[in-house]
Amino acid sequence: MGKLIAENRRARFDYFLEETFEAGLALTGTEVKSLRNGRANIAESYAAVEGRDIYLINADIPPYAQANRFNHEPRRHRKLLLHRKQLDRLIGAVQREGRTLIPTKLYWNEKGLAKLELALAKGKKLHDKRETTAERDWQRDKARLLRDKG
Repeated sequence: MGKLIAENRRARFDYFLEETFEAGLALTGTEVKSLRNGRANIAESYAAVEGRDIYLINADIPPYAQANRFNHEPRRHRKLLLHRKQLDRLIGAVQREGRTLIPTKLYWNEKGLAKLELALAKGKKLHDKRETTAERDWQRDKARLLRDKG
């Protein structure tokens, strides 16, 4: 993985992430320039199936300051570029098994192309989230106890 642009840090807390895929994004020029400035937010975004394609919904790429009337819509639906086999597999998982597609990272790959790490996820229930929080607190306390003792 290359240089990170944006990360969805709540994804691990809200979902059980099962498998990740790397997807390209169909972007306009001003979106790419805005991303080059390192400004994007994928925290509240998700991917949805529309027909035989998958789109990134609600990802925020702020307008590029130097662009004029040709600027992009900050939260427009952006098509994800995946191989047909991957698309069919993901669409099947979403429709048959009720999985959710959650963007976890937005980054530049080695070739300098914007890529999105997409995770096939299962939503956590409230008690699962409480368990995750309790586990995190215990790991932190355990580390503190070991550090203070040793």
